[in-house]
Parts: sequence; C-alpha cells; structure tokens
Amino acid sequence: MHITHASFVTLPVADQNRALRFYRDVLGFEVTADLDMPQGRWLQVAPEGAQTVFTLSGPGMGGFEPGSARGIMLVTTDVDADCARLAEAGTAVQGPDELPWGRMASFQDPDGNGLMLLTEAQR
Repeated sequence: MHITHASFVTLPVADQNRALRFYRDVLGFEVTADLDMPQGRWLQVAPEGAQTVFTLSGPGMGGFEPGSARGIMLVTTDVDADCARLAEAGTAVQGPDELPWGRMASFQDPDGNGLMLLTEAQR
C-alpha cells in the first residue's frame, strides 16, 4: 500500500451557503474549490495548509444525509480559545475535557455533523 493521505472528507449539509459561513467565518477555513457542476455545487473548505479538505456536499451531490458525519477530529494548538470562539458564535460545545491524549471538546456544525477539537498532550 502506498497511501499518503486522505484527499477529502464529505460533510453532508442541507444549505451550502449556511455551512460555508460556519466553516469559513467561525472555524476560519479557506475555500479551496467552489464550482458549478451538472449535479450541483462542488464546495470545498480546509484549514490553511491542510492536505485533507472538507467537501460541503449539498442536496443532489451523492445522496448523503445532512448531519450524518461523526467523529471528525480537528487538531488545534489551543482548544480552550477555540471553544470560546465557538461559544461566542452561538455553537454549543461539550468540554474541553482533560484526557490522556490531550484536551478535547466536541461540537456540531449547523447541520448536526459531529466534530471534535483536540490539543494533543505534550510527550
């Protein structure tokens, strides 16, 4: 096997514009693609410099159920500051909690997709 990385993760959303505002304006992601395709809008976002991008898949793009993604871990250098920013933006956050592997919190995007934030423990 010669796999080097994941290209993209699909996040099923009901409203791509609403999702874009959340991922760009709240999480600070950059738009890496925004194209009109025959089956719908191809919209991708990512943290600056990331190899893996997130496809905000709207209606008609693959038959995904909005809000069905779970367990997506985002690594951050400051989980506490990021949780405060999410709360200021009106997003409910659980945590952060101190765990053996670091400080971790969880939240949902506007469609209910489950994401987590992790500041890794120093070894």
